[in-house]
Amino acid sequence: MSSPSIIPTDRLDRDFYIVLEDLRNGAAFRETDDGLDYHTLITDLLSGQYGNVLRVVVFNPHEGWSRDASEDIARELERHVSRLGLTIADSLTDFIEGQLGRKIGVQLPLPLA
Repeated sequence: MSSPSIIPTDRLDRDFYIVLEDLRNGAAFRETDDGLDYHTLITDLLSGQYGNVLRVVVFNPHEGWSRDASEDIARELERHVSRLGLTIADSLTDFIEGQLGRKIGVQLPLPLA
């Protein structure tokens, strides 16, 4: 019979987001607090709390997975910028446009069937 785990799995059964930034001395994942969820991340990015964002990674320790969420985050940021008419830093614009492969707000034509 195994003993119960001393690791509180209820706190680990959620998605965590970390941001890879381009800093002066190279790229690094920035230290975040325990509360960095999806909505907080979007708000923090739009308010300029991150400098030169390279990637956004999401992971769930309880479920044992991680993935690059950069494109998903860029799409959500574009929706906020367009819908609210926000002015954002050039570095965030570069991140969004780099992930989407186009300028913010430009719709690509649909192929004809």
